[in-house]
Amino acid sequence: MSDPSTASIVSTPGANPTDSAAPATAGQPQSNDKPRGLLGDAWRDLRRKPLFWLSATLIVIFLLMAAFPALFAPGDAVNGSLSRSLDKPSANGWFGYDVQGRDVYARVIYGARASIVVAVLSVMGTLLIGGTMGIISGYRGGWVDALLSRIADVFFGLPFVLGAIVILTTFNGSGSGNSKAQIMGLVIASLIVLSWPVVMRLMRSSVLATKEADYIVAARALGAGTGRIILKHLLPNCLAPLLVYGTIMVGSFIGAEATLSFLGVGLKSPVVSWGIMISDGQQFVRVAPGLVFFPAAFLVTAVLSFVMLGESVREALDPKLR
Repeated sequence: MSDPSTASIVSTPGANPTDSAAPATAGQPQSNDKPRGLLGDAWRDLRRKPLFWLSATLIVIFLLMAAFPALFAPGDAVNGSLSRSLDKPSANGWFGYDVQGRDVYARVIYGARASIVVAVLSVMGTLLIGGTMGIISGYRGGWVDALLSRIADVFFGLPFVLGAIVILTTFNGSGSGNSKAQIMGLVIASLIVLSWPVVMRLMRSSVLATKEADYIVAARALGAGTGRIILKHLLPNCLAPLLVYGTIMVGSFIGAEATLSFLGVGLKSPVVSWGIMISDGQQFVRVAPGLVFFPAAFLVTAVLSFVMLGESVREALDPKLR
């Protein structure tokens, strides 16, 4: 009587173990798929998200408005005629006219430039300063990490809006005589000063989680210098969180610029900004609600577009959320 447990491993002479598996793959084309990596998988997921395409399309439109406003609004956004003061929307002025007879539609289109330029430059400066501080803090460790962390804690303790008001009131008060570029520079500087600690903490945590990885240890053992390790190994593997946060931060900074301008401490006329338009139109909201509604609608749409794009990218880059 044969043992069933050994019968299954006994093969007949001349039998090839791979012969039974051959028909299963016969006639089927071999897969040519190559490993896509993190960014490849993220792009594959993003292409399937309608929210990504919607937010990306809106952002492209806003960027085109900021870069080429004359393509969308050939009218004058600065000068107006008092004879058209508070005129309602018509074929000549789609969004109506403000109290000074200026075309509201043209001002809304041109207002995208100041808001987006301030937000994008502020994000670039914040990522550069905060990312550099985070890399130094996380990689060096020791007293350098402790010192930079304590400095970041000091800035964390500053209320964002109040801190920005103090900075802008000090350097951009009434009678300061600053030019348009100087005013925008001050707003950008205030946003960077109050926001870099968040990026520093984010980059620091990414570096701490990555610097002891096997490939970093191997590179260090092979004699790679600090600069090469940071640029070739650490930075590429720590950029994903910054990419997500930077995208969301653009929307947040658009709202922050509008808030500061609305309070009278940010951008000021003759600069055209959504925040300035909302501030100027609030006292006429019962007579001409469009003076507040249209710039507010564009402001909310722009903020939500960047936030939705950032959330879509975050979900695509995070393997736990796929």
